[in-house]
Amino acid sequence: MYIKAICFLSPQKSQVVQLNIGGHVVSTTLGTIRKFPNSTLADLFNRSTKQMDSEGRHFVDRDGTYFGCILEYLRTERLPTEHLQEVHKEALYYDIKPLVKAIEETPQFFGETVGRQQFLARVPNYRENLEVIVRVARAEAIASRYSNIIVCVVRTEEDLARYNNAIDSLGTPRESVVSFGPWKAPASVEDLLDCVKMDIEAKGYKVKIQPHSIDKAFLFKSYDFFYKLIFTWW
Repeated sequence: MYIKAICFLSPQKSQVVQLNIGGHVVSTTLGTIRKFPNSTLADLFNRSTKQMDSEGRHFVDRDGTYFGCILEYLRTERLPTEHLQEVHKEALYYDIKPLVKAIEETPQFFGETVGRQQFLARVPNYRENLEVIVRVARAEAIASRYSNIIVCVVRTEEDLARYNNAIDSLGTPRESVVSFGPWKAPASVEDLLDCVKMDIEAKGYKVKIQPHSIDKAFLFKSYDFFYKLIFTWW
């Protein structure tokens, strides 16, 4: 004799609900939303007063671009493979602790936050310099296909001691050169330049970096310090 076991979801858990996340409308079940009962997301449906849109959908006043990744994890526990930083922020906002932990343990997220960002935190004025580079490049883009920005990268304190002679040899006004360093970390000049390129391209710009040489001969090679950032506009 065979005994057939049938498992029913409670009507409440299987109830279909619609959410409007900043204009992104999604449909799911109440059980999915409440998968982690202590999360902020689950709490949205536990409150006595709920914010609804004009169509009667539960409304969350937040950018919903990456909410699909949150919903996919709630349904399948499958981690996203892209936009981990952005999804991590959303997971923190909705207080979905297992997803936060899982993302933080991925090699990509670990490398970005523990490796790259910890290095950049040791480079003085890194973010400010990026803003200066982009601002100058945009100013030079008028009626031109390219903008060329000179950067000076000083890796160590010893390099800094030669900085003044190096900058004078360039033949370019000192204030028009964006300087990075020195920093106390094992990362190399090439590592820093990769970060600069990565972060500028993340803003939507097309840029390449090449050594910048000068005509005058000095005891040290000019490209040990100077690089040219070339923005392409069209």
